[in-house]
Order: sequence, then structure tokens, then C-alpha cells
Amino acid sequence: MALRPVYYIRGGQVCERSVEFEWFAGFAISQKQKSVNSLHNAIRAFVPDAHPLEISTKSTEPLGVKLSAFNLTLDGRPLECVFQSSKVFDDGTGNPHIEWLSLHPKEAKTAADALHSAGLKLAAFEYNGIRFPLLPKTAFYDYIYLNAVRESLTADEISRLADFDHFTDIEFNPKKSLNTQARTAALLKQMLSEFGELPQFTPDDYIEYHKKHIPAI
Repeated sequence: MALRPVYYIRGGQVCERSVEFEWFAGFAISQKQKSVNSLHNAIRAFVPDAHPLEISTKSTEPLGVKLSAFNLTLDGRPLECVFQSSKVFDDGTGNPHIEWLSLHPKEAKTAADALHSAGLKLAAFEYNGIRFPLLPKTAFYDYIYLNAVRESLTADEISRLADFDHFTDIEFNPKKSLNTQARTAALLKQMLSEFGELPQFTPDDYIEYHKKHIPAI
């Protein structure tokens, strides 16, 4: 058995619930998809009319695969590279690592992990010359994910997100990571409910919106 969080909207807030389900071991995508189906069946056990969507490359829904952070680009760059290269560490330089933009996404993550392992701490994020604070904790990731979805998907594909009401990410373990595309997808559904589209927020406006709809982590 395993535990994974599921994200959904209630009263305009992004809510999280841990769900226990049968885990199917193995690295094959077929095994991952069995785990996804098991997780979604467990969600339906307490919400019989739920329409869950797995947001990852393991999704059986084409929309879920397209919404995977590994398939999104921002400014023509892989989203993972944008995220990692925007990190500003307390190394005395005060600069982001824009040189990581040209790396493969796994290489960019490895480069950032090396600095984390060396004991350096995050001081901020910087994207397109704009400095983002570390709080709210997931605001920067959610902001660039939002903009990557607007860049990478068509308006019709984005509108289909409203057909689903529970969002999962089978690879996400909250004990090991902070950011998850499933939580962000729930926030995007809230935006579609409010605005009928994904707005183009300024960073400051987005942070205020994030504070309103995602409880402090």
C-alpha cells in the first residue's frame, strides 16, 4: 500500500487529501499506470462521481501527459531548466544560474542538487530579471507552470481541464519534494472557474492570488 495526495477545489481553496491505495512496483509505464488507476479508484471510493486526472507522463489521458512539467516549455525552454536556472543561492553572488538554461532538464536539476548538497541555501528566485521571494513556498513554481501551460497548450486543451475535479501526480512524494504539478493543476481549474481562461498575471498580482487560494504550506 502507498499514500499519495490528491488535490481538489472546495470553497475556492486548493485542498489536499492523502489517499491510501495499492501500489504496483516496477519502473515500467504499465506498472505506473496500474498504480494511477488504483489511486483513482481509491479517490472514487470516497467521491463516487469524481473525475480524477493524473498530471504526469504516466497519465492515461493525453491532457495529463501534455500537462506534465517534462513536456511544458516556457520561453521555448524546458520548464525544469527555467525553474532550476532561476534559483538564487546564498553564495555571495546574488545571481541566478542562467547558464543552466542550455542544459538538459536532468542536467539542470543535477547541477542545482549539487549546490543544495554542498550546503548552500536558496535566497530567492529570479526570472526575466524579476526577483521572487521564497514565500509563499510554491508560488514561484506555480507561476512559471501557469505561464508554461499558457505557452504550450491550446485554448481548447486548457479548457478541458475544467472537465476534471481531482488531480494527482503518482511520482510526487510530499516527504521528499515541495512542488507538484497536481497542486498547480487544481489552482488552474480554480482560475478557469473564475475567469473562463488562464489570466496573464503580473508577478505581484499572482502572488496575492496564490495567497488567497492556496493555504500556507
